[in-house]
Amino acid sequence: MLTNRRSGIEASKNAVKYYQKLRKKHKRISNIREDFLQKTTTLLAKTYQHILVEDLNVKGMMANHKLSDALFNLGLYRFRELLSYKQECFGFLLTIVDRWFPSSKTCSVCGNIQDMPLCERVYHCQNCGQVMDRDLNASINLENWTNNADGLSVNPERLVLSEVSRSRRVNVCGQEGAVSLG
Repeated sequence: MLTNRRSGIEASKNAVKYYQKLRKKHKRISNIREDFLQKTTTLLAKTYQHILVEDLNVKGMMANHKLSDALFNLGLYRFRELLSYKQECFGFLLTIVDRWFPSSKTCSVCGNIQDMPLCERVYHCQNCGQVMDRDLNASINLENWTNNADGLSVNPERLVLSEVSRSRRVNVCGQEGAVSLG
């Protein structure tokens, strides 16, 4: 039974019904979020052999009161946890990129690094004049980062594979034969 802890008065029947409905709605929202995360991570893990994830400073971002509610509802840690498990299960690679790598602040064409506030959604390079969506620029930089980290060369015109090592391995789920780069 629900009681007021300070006064010790029991809650009314209507209050009890209200809190039961509220608990049911919260459980439903939680189940929808978990279902979305499960389906999304499974799709990503089945589709891509190598996924890059930035090691975001979620604790620092939660300090921003404008972002905290939205970030809390996303379940970022759970997403990364599920993706890591499923990539390993399918025998594929998940790479965590250092949180200090300036993927959004670096020009994907010339490599110029400049400050960029979060509110700016379009990247304008002051060095070469390149203009593109901030997230697209960051994803290209992450792709270039992993190619350089894997011993692959980056050509300004296009990425060229200089060395690719392929290996077969058995994953934790007992499946054999996943081909991975790196």
